[in-house]
Amino acid sequence: MRITFNIKLLAIVLTSFLSTVTAQDTIGFRALYKARIDPQKMQVTYDKTTHLLFPSPIKYVDLGSDYITAGKTNDLENVLRIKAAVKDFEPETNFSVVTQDGKFYSFDVLYSPYPEALSYDLSKLRTDTYKGNISEILFEELKGDSSSVTDHIMKTLSESSKRSIRHIHSKSDGIEFIVKSLNLYNGKFYFVLQIKNSRNINYQVDYINFKITDKKNLKRTAVQDKILYPLRAYSSTLNVKNRSTVENVYLFNQFTLPNDQVLFIEIFEKNGGRHRRVKIKNKDLIKAELIEKHF
Repeated sequence: MRITFNIKLLAIVLTSFLSTVTAQDTIGFRALYKARIDPQKMQVTYDKTTHLLFPSPIKYVDLGSDYITAGKTNDLENVLRIKAAVKDFEPETNFSVVTQDGKFYSFDVLYSPYPEALSYDLSKLRTDTYKGNISEILFEELKGDSSSVTDHIMKTLSESSKRSIRHIHSKSDGIEFIVKSLNLYNGKFYFVLQIKNSRNINYQVDYINFKITDKKNLKRTAVQDKILYPLRAYSSTLNVKNRSTVENVYLFNQFTLPNDQVLFIEIFEKNGGRHRRVKIKNKDLIKAELIEKHF
């Protein structure tokens, strides 16, 4: 009788345990289900390319299979082209995109010889109907700062007409290079640079240098120049058309300079010689304007 009782007791305990585990798994699945990101449905074909326009530059793309191919265009950082790599593929596949403003997008893809659309503007998606637009990715270079806030600040500064710095500029041959403002937010510098072209010939920027140089080496080649690389750049364009003006914003971790060093910002013209350079001293850096006053 004792053995029979113990067997029955063991069966009851196991049944209770399994029920508890099953209930916990069910609760876990329900909780995870609430965190799901619903993908967008789209169609692709083999003979035509589909383009997706995102509201921010693309940082990452992952394809679910070899049935599709994708790539960014050379000069358009927020445009993704995608098409079928195999004709008439039957299984559904997918791909995901992360943009610079920290947004995550997910897509389920089906093959169709006649897709419903070949162009999509993702900026028209409403956040209340697309849950992927609510999630935010944290990028290592920002060290936990919000990507969407950073992107908003850079965009707003580039569109602002305010010029808080008047003395840092270089002008010659119809090209004026200006440090329009230097702003500080959450331990990071936002350099707002402006290029004015008053001539009839377009000005194409080849590249921009930020370098720290010893004052004693200004008149000779300095082998110990320290090149600074921006964490991010918000560029309207690097092609300054005739008689036009552009603003670009560059993000750096905040820093200061010893008294014997200066920061040079240089722009170099592509296929030309209208290079410009401005000099920033430590006293300019420590006068950076706090962004909290404007945002």
